[in-house]
Amino acid sequence: MLGGGACAPEELRAALARGPTLVVADGGADRALALGHEPALAVGDFDSISESARARLGARRLVHVADQDSTDFDKALSRIEAPAVLAVGFGGARMDHTLAAFSTLARHRAHRCVLLGGGDLCFLAPPWLEMRLPVGARLSLFPMAPVRGRSEGLHWAIDGLDFAPAGVIGTSNEVAAPEVTLRFEAPAMLVVMADAALDTVLAALEGAPRW
Repeated sequence: MLGGGACAPEELRAALARGPTLVVADGGADRALALGHEPALAVGDFDSISESARARLGARRLVHVADQDSTDFDKALSRIEAPAVLAVGFGGARMDHTLAAFSTLARHRAHRCVLLGGGDLCFLAPPWLEMRLPVGARLSLFPMAPVRGRSEGLHWAIDGLDFAPAGVIGTSNEVAAPEVTLRFEAPAMLVVMADAALDTVLAALEGAPRW
């Protein structure tokens, strides 16, 4: 899925190499076409898509959602059924857009969505997750609501900690053993890592339980 925010061409290419069906959110249609990609579908309130992009896509590839109380990311993600979604162009230069994207990940707990941007990836942790990662790799945890969990293979174990957005957070933790296991009591913890771990994350999410 492509939004209208900052997106390096290589980020989109990496996402399409793993998920070749391209859905765009509103103004993401113009960005996709400018980069030489044809969207299968465009979703949004269409306040930022150009008339030329609308004409190029045609009525059958346009899904208009008039709701003004949700973001384009929300609108598009809620209308996609897929084993996993790779989202690019939903953060970057604007901090408020990045925060809104994090909120969307937390709200749409049933979706396996990985947000890509700026060399990092972010996803909502499932109830249980196991990954094989390089020792020393960064693995940050940020709670979107109060939540507790357990970990194996991290330099700083999270067992017994009460995480909360305005309390304990887990940025800049590190992988201390090749196998990392994370368990959480609620769908409220975001995991942030370098995007080099994308294939590992996708494989781990595929085998993990859903909320």
